[in-house]
Order: sequence, then C-alpha cells, then structure tokens
Amino acid sequence: MTLRERTQEREKMDLSPRACLSASSQGRLRPEEECPVRTCFQRDTDRIVHSKAFRRLMHKTQVFLQPEGDHYRTRMTHTLEVARIARTMARGLALNEDLTEAAALGHDLGHTPFGHAGERVLNEILPGGFRHYEQSLRVVDKLEKNGEGLNLTLEVRDGILCHTTGRTASTQEGQLIRLADQIAYINHDIDDAIRGGIIYPMDIPVELSHLLGFTHSQRINTLVVDVIQASQEKGTITQTPEKREAMAALRAFMFEHVYRSPVAKGEESKAQDMIRALFSYYAAHPDRLPDDFQPIRVEEGVERAVSDYVSGMTDHFAAQTYLSLFLPKSWTVK
Repeated sequence: MTLRERTQEREKMDLSPRACLSASSQGRLRPEEECPVRTCFQRDTDRIVHSKAFRRLMHKTQVFLQPEGDHYRTRMTHTLEVARIARTMARGLALNEDLTEAAALGHDLGHTPFGHAGERVLNEILPGGFRHYEQSLRVVDKLEKNGEGLNLTLEVRDGILCHTTGRTASTQEGQLIRLADQIAYINHDIDDAIRGGIIYPMDIPVELSHLLGFTHSQRINTLVVDVIQASQEKGTITQTPEKREAMAALRAFMFEHVYRSPVAKGEESKAQDMIRALFSYYAAHPDRLPDDFQPIRVEEGVERAVSDYVSGMTDHFAAQTYLSLFLPKSWTVK
C-alpha cells in the first residue's frame, strides 16, 4: 500500500460522511497517473503554491494601495489567512482539510492589480465583464504552465469558482471558502484600518464588539467557532442568525468608514486610469503582448488576451509598465 493509499484509508475512517474523500474525487480535466505519496488534493495544493500566479499575489493590493509599512495585508497574506481559517473550520467539522486548503489557496489567483478597483475597470471594459473568481479558474485551467494550466481536480476548481457570490460550491469544503474569505477580510481590514489611522477601536459599534469580541483574534475565534457549531447542528455549512447578522453589520460598518474612505481609496482613480490606459495601449498594439499571450489573441481575440495580461500584473509591474509606455524618459547630453 502506498502512502497515498494509506492516507485515503485514514480519510475513510476519520472524516465525516459529508466530507469529500480524495479517493472519490471526480478527477481532472485531463486524466493523470496518481502520485504514490500525495492525494489528488494535496497535489493540487502544491501546484497552486508553486505557480507563478500565486507568487504574484505578494505584490497585489488587498485594500490599501501601496501602503507605507511592513505589516499591511497583501493579496498573498489575505490568501494565507483564508486558508488557515478554512482549514480550522474543516478540521472542526471533520471535512477534508486538503481539499479546503487547495481551494482557499487558489481562490484569488485571478485578482487584478490594485484590488477591486482594477477589477471594476476590467469589468467595464471587457465584453461580457470581468469577475476575479472566473479569472482565478481561468488562471489554473489555461494561463499557468505556458497555456497548459495546472489541471486541478474538479472539486478544487469548483471551490475556487464558487468562493464568492453566485452558485454554491458542490462540496462542503468548497462552501467553507466563502465564509472563510469573509471572516478573513472583514477582520484583517479592520486591523489594517486601525493601523492606518482610518478608524479607531472605539469606532466599532460597541454592541458588535460585545457580540463578536473586542480584538482581532476574539472576533475571528467567535465567528469560526460559530460556523463549526452551527454547521454541526444543521448538517450544512452555515452560521447562526445572530452571528450572520452581526458579521453583515460589521461589513456594512467597514463599507461606510473604510472601503469608501478617501484616505484608503484616494488614489484609486489614478490606479483605474492606469489600468484603462494599459488596456487601451495593448488593445491597439497587440503585437507588443508577450509571446505567452499571442496564442490567446489568435484563438480568443485581442481583448481576451489583453485582459489576461493586464489582470495578471502586480501593482508595481503595472505602474512601471505605465511609466515606460506613457512618460518620456530622461536623457543627458554627452
């Protein structure tokens, strides 16, 4: 018996009847020989972590555009926090932690530079719109590995695609990602907003603090425990109405005081103008797209290729590309 097979046997004995067992996976878009060491979901985790798109997350905005300081979140740290929260909930519910982790680590691979500001611009420009969760699936299916994609399992792909609004994931592990994402970003955005002086701890409605906790860790612990307990009782991934309403109220507070704050978002219009200019330039000069995107241009059209290229840029690369294309270079007389 291989190590993978022993792991699969342990899953059968230890996991909930509602868990998705790796041995029962629906497989991949392209069949592959099984690894003797890792389950299919463990392999998916490794493929995501070793991908170029995952590495780029460390240089993509979460909420604050280019903050000065070492401790503000990026899209990478957000992803890691989501993965840890999701895995904790999966463990508490005896679900498949490996499937949960893989979907969590891949859920934001398609995010644009400059966070949701960049996403809104591409959604306006691209025919049919642009949604980061669909782009995340496109990244793992097509854009990675020089057009081959990562060939992930159907369950991980489903968890990535369904991590936000819209269709519910087909597995309970995938369903956890949506709640883990919300729990992570609401709480770490509070932490960053306090660090940035946009809000102060006493600004948070006291009734919410009494219900959820007065600190970052208390709020996360309260919400995670609530999901585990409510889901165990109901047999589906859920929250108690009280905690769901409190989290919604906390999110509304963040929109009013942080997400629309001119302090946090004052530079967004500049970032959006930059994305528009880059898109327009490459749409007009598709020959300037890197070689990796030329087959997409031929098969799916210029706008699709440009969208794939621009959405994959990091904040810094987008800014540097904009400078090189639109600002005159300095020169010296010898």
